[in-house]
Amino acid sequence: MTTTKKTQFAQAMEQHKGIIYKIVNSYCQNKDDRQDLAQEILTTMWLAYDNYNNTYKFSTWMYRISLNVAISYYRKDSRREDKANEECIVKIADLSQEDESNEVVKQLYEFIGQLDKLNKAIMLLYLESESYESIANSLGISKTNVATRISRIKHTLKLQFETRDS
Repeated sequence: MTTTKKTQFAQAMEQHKGIIYKIVNSYCQNKDDRQDLAQEILTTMWLAYDNYNNTYKFSTWMYRISLNVAISYYRKDSRREDKANEECIVKIADLSQEDESNEVVKQLYEFIGQLDKLNKAIMLLYLESESYESIANSLGISKTNVATRISRIKHTLKLQFETRDS
């Protein structure tokens, strides 16, 4: 990789580092696991950067790699607990202090943390205002599948909020 490409890669990573923070914080509760996963994501992106097609949004490419690495990270190690399905609240790194104190936001991310890996990835992308087409491309599923899953997740979340308020 040339110096120019190294510089471009470093700049792109700096500009979009929030994506990596969101993914590792959503998939790992343990600090060491978050660091390991972030390193694995960065390494994978570094190795794949020469193949990046700039006709697509960089953030979409980055989400796709980050989510695939995060999902496979847990498949490799059968000893690791998938804490994302426990009662832990998912901590999203770049939420403002004001948002973190908001109980509704905490509940939302707690519910998202309880979703399976694919639905969690869909919701993270959806909350980033990614289009259904972009989500579908990032995750390798159909746009219709994305729409159906989001609708079902929203319905489930609505029921969970209603149950908590009762």
